[in-house]
Amino acid sequence: MTKYERLMNELPAHIDAALVTEDVNRRYFTGMKSSAGTVLVTREKAYLIIDFRYIEKARKTVHDAEVIMQEKLYEQINELLKKHGAKTVAIESRSLTVSQLKSIRERLNAEIDDSDALSDAIDALRIVKSQDEIDKIIKAQRIAEAAFEDVLNFIRPGVTEREVGLHLDYYMLSHGAEALSFDTIAVSGPNTSLCHGVPTDRQVQSGEFVLMDYGATYEGYHSDMTRTVCVGKPTEKMERVYAIVLDAQLRALAEIKAGARGADIDKIARDVIAEAGYGEAFGHSLGHGVGMNIHETPNAAPSSKHVFRENMIVTVEPGIYLPDEFGVRIEDFVVIKENGCENMTLAKKNLISL
Repeated sequence: MTKYERLMNELPAHIDAALVTEDVNRRYFTGMKSSAGTVLVTREKAYLIIDFRYIEKARKTVHDAEVIMQEKLYEQINELLKKHGAKTVAIESRSLTVSQLKSIRERLNAEIDDSDALSDAIDALRIVKSQDEIDKIIKAQRIAEAAFEDVLNFIRPGVTEREVGLHLDYYMLSHGAEALSFDTIAVSGPNTSLCHGVPTDRQVQSGEFVLMDYGATYEGYHSDMTRTVCVGKPTEKMERVYAIVLDAQLRALAEIKAGARGADIDKIARDVIAEAGYGEAFGHSLGHGVGMNIHETPNAAPSSKHVFRENMIVTVEPGIYLPDEFGVRIEDFVVIKENGCENMTLAKKNLISL
């Protein structure tokens, strides 16, 4: 069964067709990266309508959908809707702008379903990864891990946060990454207490932490990891806090499996940190899904309603952040299995002193 057939099976019976225009969703279905194009899916057939810039590539790479050169988009869609007798068309409620919805309503000869039905159906497909998707995510992660091993030989007193971040970025982009998963976080000393700190020209100093949160993208799929290392000898407090964060992560990892609830996994890690006296210093959720977007469902958070299923992916990233002192975060991400999880992150996570 193709992705298009699975999509239509997810949609309510009254919906005859679906219009997919969001860049990542379009790539998910067609397998082709582009900044434009419209996917029309009916109960019988799928189409990719795309302009001259991408038509040659689309004809060579897109399967399971008929590729059509875009000329007069709405007229072409209306002709296809008429051909298939489609009366009701679902749109991506969570990504279309008000202006785009207005144009669709005015120019399509169909009833527009602007509920969350299509967005929910796409999420239902994307939340569980195929083996091909998992393989691409692992490839992205291996690139990121190689960058970590490389940057350990670069970090030393005197280099700046910005230089550390650029070193990671250059390594990933020159060793197979299509792009960065997000703007690399590389912070040091007191800046490590900033959960999403931005690299600055601050120089790394001996006796302090360097926190790096980053990832690579491979064929559209992201990786995500965080490691905190020490330059020189850490203090006893730094060692203690690091050990607490690592213990929280390991305990959560041990309980992740199909059927577990995201809120319960979050609580396991949160309780470890709270019992150690640092509950207020862990203010973000334990984890989130990763795929073609860096943040996807499911999540592991106090308010999470998700029940994990096999081949979902989630990060496990507890942290402790002490303002004006330091912060520690350790992040792996896993594939959920029936009786446990497969950790895709192989990078060492014992406290490294450089």
